[in-house]
Amino acid sequence: MAWLDRTARAVFLTDFASAFVLGMRYFFKPKRTINYPFEKGPLSPRFRGEHALRRYANGEERCIACKLCEAICPAQAITIEAEPRDDGSRRTTRYDIDMLKCIYCGFCQEACPVDAIVEGPNFEFAAETREELMYDKDKLLANGDRWERAIAKNLELDAPYR
Repeated sequence: MAWLDRTARAVFLTDFASAFVLGMRYFFKPKRTINYPFEKGPLSPRFRGEHALRRYANGEERCIACKLCEAICPAQAITIEAEPRDDGSRRTTRYDIDMLKCIYCGFCQEACPVDAIVEGPNFEFAAETREELMYDKDKLLANGDRWERAIAKNLELDAPYR
């Protein structure tokens, strides 16, 4: 029985020593942890965050009311109503996204022929009520105005792969 105790002790000491060496090896390496609210990790140009409607440089909204995004949405989270304008083109009168239904698949962004609806780089959005997660046209346009520079950069970086 004594030989079993010696063998168990030797195995324990060997395991302890190898674990200690491994711990010391990682102890002196640079830390991978970031201080989240103050430091943020890199995001891919293909990251799909909060939705936004974009405008042209002259301030006119890009959406041409083709309703492809509404048709392709698997969660049926997008609702669009449109009417013709005086110049013969169509524009949306209502563009709603129910963010509670949205599954962030990106199909709406891929289907849009004019890059009007995009999923921007913002992942820090939260709400206290369900009504706040019903995005209307004004909120989507405001998101587009707020994130336009980052959205344009991400679309440019992703262009070779589209």
